[in-house]
Amino acid sequence: MPNLNSNLRVNGDRLWDSLMEMAKIGPGVAGGNNRQTLTDEDAEGRALFQKWCEDAGCTMGLDQMGNMFASWGGTDPDALPVYVGSHLDTQPTGGKYDGVLGVLSGLEILRSLNDLGIKTKHPIVVTNWTNEEGTRFAPAMLSSGVFAGIHTQDWAYEREDAEGKTFGDELKRIGWRGDEEVGARKMHAFFELHIEQGPILEAGEKDIGVVTHGQGLSWTQVTITGKDSHTGSTPMPLRKNAGLGMARVLEKVDEIAWSHAPHAVGAAGHIDVYPNSRNVIPGQAVFTVDFRSPDLSVIEDMEARLRVEAREIADDMGLGIEFEKVGGFDPVTFDEGCVTAVRDAAERLGYSHTNLISGAGHDACWINRMAPTAMVMCPCVDGLSHNEAEEISIEWATAGTDVLLHAVVETAQIVE
Repeated sequence: MPNLNSNLRVNGDRLWDSLMEMAKIGPGVAGGNNRQTLTDEDAEGRALFQKWCEDAGCTMGLDQMGNMFASWGGTDPDALPVYVGSHLDTQPTGGKYDGVLGVLSGLEILRSLNDLGIKTKHPIVVTNWTNEEGTRFAPAMLSSGVFAGIHTQDWAYEREDAEGKTFGDELKRIGWRGDEEVGARKMHAFFELHIEQGPILEAGEKDIGVVTHGQGLSWTQVTITGKDSHTGSTPMPLRKNAGLGMARVLEKVDEIAWSHAPHAVGAAGHIDVYPNSRNVIPGQAVFTVDFRSPDLSVIEDMEARLRVEAREIADDMGLGIEFEKVGGFDPVTFDEGCVTAVRDAAERLGYSHTNLISGAGHDACWINRMAPTAMVMCPCVDGLSHNEAEEISIEWATAGTDVLLHAVVETAQIVE
């Protein structure tokens, strides 16, 4: 009987074939995927995943947020399951691996255990969390957030997309609203494999990222108000240029983030300027400042400095300014035991590894509140993600899944 001291590994070719087969559903225009949550393409991807899971001997559970739970094995009926998974939904111009690798690697673990005739004391459950991306229905990690008690189900159901369609109605329309109470499941542990979405592993020539922490996030929407007027006939001393005020505030955002190097980051990705006409000085600028750090005190300091120093800029320029906290979550420290299981697995298998702090939000960040949790990361080319050009190698995918296999099986306990 194989055990964790032997050459226990997954079938990398089969994993890769599954990734490529799933990528055929909701293809993008440039080689990636557009399989946004609760679309017909999402429903098709879910159906394929369910078929594969049932072929592997799983029974499928479905809760009222559409979260999918494929349950396998377990010789002890009283043992809590070890969960593993991620998400199948993508960005509108997403890659083939973001989230998907974490779901299909869980499936590959079960297939490999079947091949080897291995049984575990604890059941293993592969999960597809609904609407991790948050592109169509904000916020991100919506359904794992309901599962963890961060959001109420009613509030989640009322989220609207750009066309005014609600999450609840669309979930029902595609036929993937289950009856199971959200959050009722109890977990022994949860593991999530994900591409890094950053350049550290590739640049350092490391096979595996052992994720110890997740960055906290703060979103502050800033509204600067000036006076829109003619760009040609308004003298420079008489202008109240909200766009210029925004530019100076964004320089300050960059300065604030740099002051907490190397782990803090800050920028504004969402920017609207009004009236956004070529010959009109902007009278209003609305933008969202995104600060992140693994240290809550650093986030709080950056938030406070933004409000003080941005107001000083606005006052000096004769501009109005308002701040609204529109999102965020505290930093995450993953479970020491689960993190150790990931690190030990990488060492046992001979893969090079390094500790990582996740710069992006993941379902594991919410589930960490419910059960011992850890993440595994593999490199991606140039750190590129949320882009159709996102790419990984079969070797990276296989190494990450091998480590995931060992961490999950160690936690689920092989039955000799």
